[in-house]
Amino acid sequence: MEREAVLVGIDVGTSKVCVLIGEVGRDGSLTIVGKGSVPASGLKKAVVVNIDQTVRSISGAVDHSERLSGWAIDRAFVGVGGQHVESQNSRGAVAVSGHQREVTREDINRAMEVARAVSIPSNREVLHVLPRGFIVDGQEGVKDPLGMSAVRLEIETHIVTASATAVRNLAKCVQAANVKIDELVASSLASAEAVLSETERDLGVAVADIGAGTIDLALFLDGSPFKTSVLPVGGNNVTNDVAIGLKTSLQVAEDLKIQHGSCDLSTVAGDEQISVAMLGEAAGRTVSRLEVCRIIEARMRETFEMLRAEIRSAGDGILPAGLVLTGGASQLAGAAALGREILDMPVRVAGPTGIVGLTDNIMNPAYSTAIGLLFWGAKGLESGEASHFESAPAHGLPARVRDALRNLFP
Repeated sequence: MEREAVLVGIDVGTSKVCVLIGEVGRDGSLTIVGKGSVPASGLKKAVVVNIDQTVRSISGAVDHSERLSGWAIDRAFVGVGGQHVESQNSRGAVAVSGHQREVTREDINRAMEVARAVSIPSNREVLHVLPRGFIVDGQEGVKDPLGMSAVRLEIETHIVTASATAVRNLAKCVQAANVKIDELVASSLASAEAVLSETERDLGVAVADIGAGTIDLALFLDGSPFKTSVLPVGGNNVTNDVAIGLKTSLQVAEDLKIQHGSCDLSTVAGDEQISVAMLGEAAGRTVSRLEVCRIIEARMRETFEMLRAEIRSAGDGILPAGLVLTGGASQLAGAAALGREILDMPVRVAGPTGIVGLTDNIMNPAYSTAIGLLFWGAKGLESGEASHFESAPAHGLPARVRDALRNLFP
């Protein structure tokens, strides 16, 4: 495989910071060559609340991945989460310039500029302006108008914004860990890159990345996103409920949830018992597994009802491909079945696909955002948007050494 570039994705989540290093081949294939994942501290619901702790977490994950891969990381794609991420759709129209009346790249860029000139409050920062489709002289559904004859060009865009201070604090933490930022990417759009198929995007689909503190949600139709939002609930809410309900520690509650938890009560035997360490009790006691699962099911039911309300607010019946669940907390047994019951649409749990290399332990839903960030970067390479990637393989290597290596491994 000829290597085209080395990309890095950093997913700074509520419970873990994950750094992945991937080599992109000339054929677009992605090989994971390094990974580092450390428990996160300094974040609350995916937003930085302590700069020092967050920098330490990011540096730790970066060190792990560097040691494993032999690369020195100097730049990365970074996921942005948190309830402050919002979206809106906007249109821009321009008259096609030039005596040939043919749509040029410049016309498309001008239309994008008009579309993004919507009034966005000064405390918000634009993360993405994504073209959803074009209208050429009233003809809708045009995906790429370049070279078409036209008098008027309209563009529909999806604009994702985030709180300027939250974004700045995250950027400050990444830079303090000696990593430059290639691009800040909304986490839900990154996850979508890793788990959605083209067919699903065209039909209409939602992807919900259920993390520890938040759910990153993105809705797609006709191949592109039309709603991006974040719900302030996640796996930690389930753990907290179990800890309170059973009067036990958060760590014990988390282990119980992972090992014995289920959202599908029909699969749980009524007489099954589990031993649990209790707060302030040396011996601990046994509890009914059904009791634990009832607590979990109640909280997950509430979570799916929130998702249903968020999806319905965008319009009814527009997602024939249903909902794709991903993220660490989506791995709870019975989650898809409960989702189908409440949302009344197809629901499946998906992990990332389409990568090779160090895939042990990372082909699961918890790594969807980090892997999606690499896919996002690779897509940018393909479309030629990013010229600075070409220097990527030189991470930390003097040119002389690099050239010598190139001669050894053409």
